[in-house]
Amino acid sequence: MENLAIVDLGSNSARLAITKISRNGEFHEVKRVKENSRLSEGMGPERMLQPAAMDRTIAALKRFKRLYTGMPNLTVVAIATAAVRQAKNQAVFLKRVKQEVGIELRVLSGRQEAYYDYLGVVRSLKMDHCLILDVGGASCELVLVQNQRARDLISLPFGAVNLSEQFHLGGFVKASDLFRAETLVTDRFNKVPWLRFANRVPIVLLGGANRTLARMSKSHRHQQNGRIHGYRLSSRVVYATFRELLNRNLAQRKKMNGLEADRADIIIGGMLPLICLLQRNSDGRVIFSESGVREGIITEYIQQRQKGAQTDD
Repeated sequence: MENLAIVDLGSNSARLAITKISRNGEFHEVKRVKENSRLSEGMGPERMLQPAAMDRTIAALKRFKRLYTGMPNLTVVAIATAAVRQAKNQAVFLKRVKQEVGIELRVLSGRQEAYYDYLGVVRSLKMDHCLILDVGGASCELVLVQNQRARDLISLPFGAVNLSEQFHLGGFVKASDLFRAETLVTDRFNKVPWLRFANRVPIVLLGGANRTLARMSKSHRHQQNGRIHGYRLSSRVVYATFRELLNRNLAQRKKMNGLEADRADIIIGGMLPLICLLQRNSDGRVIFSESGVREGIITEYIQQRQKGAQTDD
């Protein structure tokens, strides 16, 4: 039995997932921890990680380390995504993490992040055709799946945190700010030529903002318990939820069932990519996946381990 600890450093939250892997390649997660570190907070157009955000994140990584240190037969895989990928002071942060925490972060490219999303989704949902949408804090990954294969994929540099900050979507939202934000997102989508092939397929949703949407819907339906993996909504319900969010100020949103208070200021920015995609999608179905980058990394890790074992034989 092997223990695999995956440290996933996102733009809005830091996550730790510890998975036990048996000799035959079967695995199950034994621990999952999340901390809202907001690493991308205040980066602005200068793309600089801020000292307070770095301090918060490093403190979270230290707490994670205490949870897996001493575990037998342990492998640690530590990744960072959009915030670190985009940061001009990336090298400074990576050096601090190595010195203060003792781990080396692998900074995923946008295409790598999208590919791991794809591996995680197709392993668990068995979708033949779909469009995968992963909305993080500072990036948005899109993967067009045809016949269970990744036909095209891309990462775009906007997400829940930076859209909310740039267009002032955290409090009560002005129509002019929402229009500017929607115009930017739509314009970027229009420049992705293969998205025209994704207009009649269901959208598979990943990322914190999308998971929040699922929890809000389940809470509204009095289905608080249970996983959101495979949960489905129609575009009509998504639009209704978005309107409800827009009709409230920040204090009112914080009291909404299913919406974490510390995500209330970025939920509108986080849902905007989905809203813009649904406006060009005639299928209208959204399906939620709890398998994404981390599960994609596990899948690749097991495949490589099995290839190594075959080579040794």
